[in-house]
Parts: sequence; structure tokens; C-alpha cells
Amino acid sequence: MRYRLVIFDWDGTLMDSVARIVDCMQAASREAGWGELTPESVRNIIGLGLPEAIASLCPGIDPDRAELLRSRYAWHFVEGSDTPMRFFSGVEEGLVGLHGGGVQRLAVATGKSRRGLDRIFRESDSGRWFQASRTADETRSKPHPLMLEELLRELEVPLEEAVMVGDTEYDLEMARAIGMDRVGVTWGVHAPERLAASRPTFTAEAVPELFDWLQGK
Repeated sequence: MRYRLVIFDWDGTLMDSVARIVDCMQAASREAGWGELTPESVRNIIGLGLPEAIASLCPGIDPDRAELLRSRYAWHFVEGSDTPMRFFSGVEEGLVGLHGGGVQRLAVATGKSRRGLDRIFRESDSGRWFQASRTADETRSKPHPLMLEELLRELEVPLEEAVMVGDTEYDLEMARAIGMDRVGVTWGVHAPERLAASRPTFTAEAVPELFDWLQGK
């Protein structure tokens, strides 16, 4: 194994949830009276914490309208949307393979809220795979590296024995800020050339390729 600890982003890296996020954010923006958001603009902020995402999408939005947009987004995501979410093909098998292949720790670092991550852990029966996790509402949002620093301390793993895996520059820049190895995946929201600017240790173009590399194959 290349690393003792593999830290994964969630949306766009492990789970194919981008379409749902886009649909829900567009609906919430309309209902909050902000207007239409383009799919490209919403895709661009996936990975940030929700307050940071709204501030980026809606420059100058007043606090009351921002809170309305946030609450409507949360409602749509949990109850109002029928846009499906599922793991990318091969992800579940890959996570099982990492456990069986000798990786000691798996963790999640996500822009989701704690409530949202715990919900998807329960619904997908995937929480059992991860020894720790950090969400944007309980620490600093990406690309600040605090959530990575906290995970390293909690799991007692040295920096050089850990790697961050993500589909956005926010994931990679978070790791780059503290000198952590980082892997970009190209099936998510940010283009390969955008990921390349963060000088990833490796870039995976398919799920099996990612897990083979993590296992040292």
C-alpha cells in the first residue's frame, strides 16, 4: 500500500450526486428570489461549504435571503428532489479492496454538513468504511486545510503517510497547503487542466485506475 490513510472527498469523487446538487441549488435560488443560476456556476462551487458556496454564487446577497436560499436548498436536497444519487461504478468494490489490501484508515473530508453526511452514511450503509470524517460546518471550509490537519491528529497518522483524493481544485489546494500528497479524479466537476494547476501526485481518469494506484498496482 502507498499510504496508511486515504482521505476522500464525497460529492463528485465517490458519489455521483452532482446533478442533484445542481437541480436543488437552482430551485432554491429561484424560490429565494435570486433568479436563475447556470449549471456551470453551481458545478464550480461544489466542494465548498454551503455558506461559502452561496456567497460565491450570489455576490452581495443579504443575510436573510441567503438563509432562505440555504434552507430551501436543504429541503430540496433531502425531501424535494427525485434526482438519483449513487456511488460511481466501482467505488464500493474499490473501498472494500482498500480495506482488504492493507490500508489502515479511510476518512472523508467534505463540503457537506454533518447532518447531510451522516444521513448519506446511513442511507447507503457506507459509514462503516470510514474511521473518521470532517464536514464544512464543524471546521473550516475547503480549501483551508484545517479539516485535513484535524483528521491527521485524530487518526494519529503522519502527513507523509496520508493522501487526499478529490475532483476539485478545492480538494487539491487544501492538501497542497500542508504538503500532503493529492490525487485528482477527472469524472467529477473540475476539468483536468484545472486539477493539474494544483500539481497532483497522480490523476485518475477512471475509478478502477484510482483504486489500483492507491493499492500500489
